[in-house]
Amino acid sequence: MTRAEQIARQGRWLHARRKLANAVFLAGTALATAIALTALALIMQTLVVNGLAGMDLAVFTMSQPVQGMAGGLLNAIIGSLVMCAIGMVIALVIGILAGTWLAEYGDGTRLATVVRFLNDILISAPSILIGLFVYELLVAPFHGFSALAGAVALAILAVPVATRATEDILRLQPYALREAGMALGADRGLVIRAIIWRASRSGLMTGALLSFARISGETAPLIFTSLGNQFVSTRLTQPIAALPTTIFQFGMSGDDNWRRLAWAGALLIALAVLATNVLGRALMRRSNAK
Repeated sequence: MTRAEQIARQGRWLHARRKLANAVFLAGTALATAIALTALALIMQTLVVNGLAGMDLAVFTMSQPVQGMAGGLLNAIIGSLVMCAIGMVIALVIGILAGTWLAEYGDGTRLATVVRFLNDILISAPSILIGLFVYELLVAPFHGFSALAGAVALAILAVPVATRATEDILRLQPYALREAGMALGADRGLVIRAIIWRASRSGLMTGALLSFARISGETAPLIFTSLGNQFVSTRLTQPIAALPTTIFQFGMSGDDNWRRLAWAGALLIALAVLATNVLGRALMRRSNAK
């Protein structure tokens, strides 16, 4: 066998080995994807079937029932909306300002590096630790659970998401926008507020929606802060119900009606998170298209 034939044979062998390795890799990824999609489909099927079975008008018009009696989730829905609304206001104010500072003022500084590192840690921090922190900060000193404490806990969870989203979207804006504004005599703060923020509206809205999706289903922080309330309440200094804590309580109950309401509440949260993520992705595509 000549040298050229040996080289050609070795090349064919290497090509066959690469094709085999590629086929094995593709088969492995396809199998993993199929397993993940099957698990997701089974979870969604269980959630939709059981959730729809427990869904009726009483879910939206009646408050938490005692065991063995009819009722709904009105108190939990209102409580979740109140705490999420307050938490989002706090988180967006802090997150947008912090993200703006990181993108526009602190870029390249040592303080910005530290802030960005701590923000990344906070994104992945277990929510139960945030609940314990707020418990020691706002619950134990005042000797009582409250809606405000729950909102603060949710805000702490949402702030790092809003901060990261704001920084990323502001960095995508062309520097020519800043130069054009300053060329007209506007100072840097006015350029950011009137031009950069306005050009980033879709992206900032996406960050807000992602932050809401992050906190809408949190249970552990609310157990330590807002606790729960079987009646409709909007008083910020009193315990308040929430869908995640109510689902946790009802799901562990032996009462069939409570478990039915737990499934209905879980479906409501899932639909809210799904709608938020779909809307957020649509806004992000629109922002990228511009």
